[in-house]
Amino acid sequence: MFLIFFETLKKIFSGFNVIQYITFRSAFSAVTTFLIAMFCMPFLIKKLKSKNIVDMNEREYCSSLNVLHKDKRGTPTMGGIIIIFSFLVSILFWGNLQNPYVWLVIVSVLVMGILGFIDDNLKIKNKSNKALSIRSKLIVQILFALAVGTYLYIHPTHPVYGTYLQFPFFKHLLFDMGIYYIPFVVCVILATSNAVNVTDGLDGLAVGSIMICMGAYAVISYLTGHIEFANYLQIIPIAGSGELTVCSIALVGASLAFLWFNAKPAQIFMGDVGSLPLGTVVGVVALITKQELLLILVGGVFVMEILSVAIQIISYKIWHKRIFKMAPIHHHFERLGWPETQIIVRFWIIGIILALLSLSTLKLR
Repeated sequence: MFLIFFETLKKIFSGFNVIQYITFRSAFSAVTTFLIAMFCMPFLIKKLKSKNIVDMNEREYCSSLNVLHKDKRGTPTMGGIIIIFSFLVSILFWGNLQNPYVWLVIVSVLVMGILGFIDDNLKIKNKSNKALSIRSKLIVQILFALAVGTYLYIHPTHPVYGTYLQFPFFKHLLFDMGIYYIPFVVCVILATSNAVNVTDGLDGLAVGSIMICMGAYAVISYLTGHIEFANYLQIIPIAGSGELTVCSIALVGASLAFLWFNAKPAQIFMGDVGSLPLGTVVGVVALITKQELLLILVGGVFVMEILSVAIQIISYKIWHKRIFKMAPIHHHFERLGWPETQIIVRFWIIGIILALLSLSTLKLR
């Protein structure tokens, strides 16, 4: 919307031409989301406390974890509302609303945000962690992911390589999935949305990891959307994907402001209303930029978290033994006696190293 307004102004003063540059709008989108979130968060925290919208932090069959997290009881939750709000306002100003990929991200944030809001709201009403059933949440996630997959199949991001997978570290290793690209999209979105949700168990862990992940994909989006850079790096060029840089950096700004209040000791929790849409956006951006397999590196922390849960469940069902003291893996380290802050910072360090490694693969081919 802002771009349309400045189209008129730049005819009057050429200095407004700077608005057309993705780098300029990305920077200001981050500043906008940061300032909005920083301003609104204290009011939301106060409102949530007055309405007793707080996380009870009680886990059934996890008495040891309840003891470790007893100081978190009564902390306001659903802080992800501000992340969504600040992001939407920022994109309204700085995003190119004529770009279909921007709308795909906006719809992803809204759909998964609503799902998370319903889930969080039921938890508050029931005063426990019992809310939407796993089946109900999965059905909604699968239906949405099917819609995204179908859209990307009918309207491929690249006229030739729309359903191809590009493998990191290899220049010419491509694999055409054809119609099977749709179920692949479903798997990616299910994995990313739920992995971030699972990771959101310690103060600042999930949102800090999201910032690292979205920062890396902001760079990737810019490179894939720039034909000369894409050809030089021999990655699949995606016309219009550069606008995802604005979206990605906007989420980094919003997440940074949220981390201000979510760092230990957390004044507010994100809730599913924040973790589900943030995880979904990571998957959607990876799919649009045709760097889906790079998710394994970029989102290595999230992969580690969701795999630890899967391994724990499979091990217990088959051998009746637990591999980890508790899953997801950040709770395993808590049970080993690691301080919470130490776990969080070390996971961030791992995330930064993996993000840098993932960016290096764009050249190391």
